Amino acid sequence: MSNAVVKVFILLLVVLGTFMWVGATITTMTGGEKKAGGVVEVNPEGGEQIFWGKGRCFTCHSLGDQGSAVRCPNLGQFGEKFALPIGARAAERARERSEETGLHYTVTDYLVESLAKPDAYLVDGFKNEMAIVFAPPISLNLDEIKAAISYLQSQGGEVDLEAINNPSEIASAYYERIEAASAAGGGDPGAGEEMYVDNCSDCHQLNGEGGEVGPDLSTIADKGLKFISESILVPAKKITEGYETYIVVDKEGLKTVGIKTRDTATEVDITTDVGEVVTIARSDIEEITEDEDNSVMPNDLTEALTVKDFQDIQAFLMLQKGEQEEQ
Repeated sequence: MSNAVVKVFILLLVVLGTFMWVGATITTMTGGEKKAGGVVEVNPEGGEQIFWGKGRCFTCHSLGDQGSAVRCPNLGQFGEKFALPIGARAAERARERSEETGLHYTVTDYLVESLAKPDAYLVDGFKNEMAIVFAPPISLNLDEIKAAISYLQSQGGEVDLEAINNPSEIASAYYERIEAASAAGGGDPGAGEEMYVDNCSDCHQLNGEGGEVGPDLSTIADKGLKFISESILVPAKKITEGYETYIVVDKEGLKTVGIKTRDTATEVDITTDVGEVVTIARSDIEEITEDEDNSVMPNDLTEALTVKDFQDIQAFLMLQKGEQEEQ
């Protein structure tokens, strides 16, 4: 009986040892994950923590012979395709972006753009598959992204903390994008823009484009995230002056609901929620009242929005500070 117990115990030790060996081998193959704990400093050491830890960059990128990921470009020196590590390679990419856009890109600008808007530049042979690192589930904040950039610069290039912390106009616009996303709980402004075009642009204007049923949203970010959030969740809570909802009942009992967009001694124009302008002669009006409890904007928007949709549209609207700002 004792021999059987000993054999079972030895078998358990062998199985446990095998699992530990497999786990250690996988960790080594993926570059050795390093956990980021607490506040990360904006320097290459902090960026290294992000790359191999919270940012999970190693799941898609290898760094030279560290890691085994091939989904996205190798960020180290690896074969003919990647003859230079990313710190040096970024200088060439910055020149390419300058030629493509007509703007002056620095190394820092290119690296910021590559994290804030991955589809802006795609390496030949690779698809647009990089995760939005400032959106869930990764949700890096701005300092963590800055740290990651300094780490990438350290790979064969010159670390430029001055440029990272005092960004150019190009990088600053992307920083705003990241901060807007963080403020909105990790929304993706790019996805939010698509949602805006599909669901909001028929009624609202941005920089002179769109409908006129609802208020112009070109500078909506100035009113803050709370106002934006409440305007989506409870449209009637605070209606912008000039966009109050009116109910007009004519003498035949026909009811017209919308915004009063023209009011003269003889006629009233009501613009409905679909943008139709209904002109009603004052002589035909039985009653006209303001509906303080309802907005022309639908009250059930949240039923059609997922949590991610809500965060995305908020992030996009938090960028709307007028044409004078780079978006």
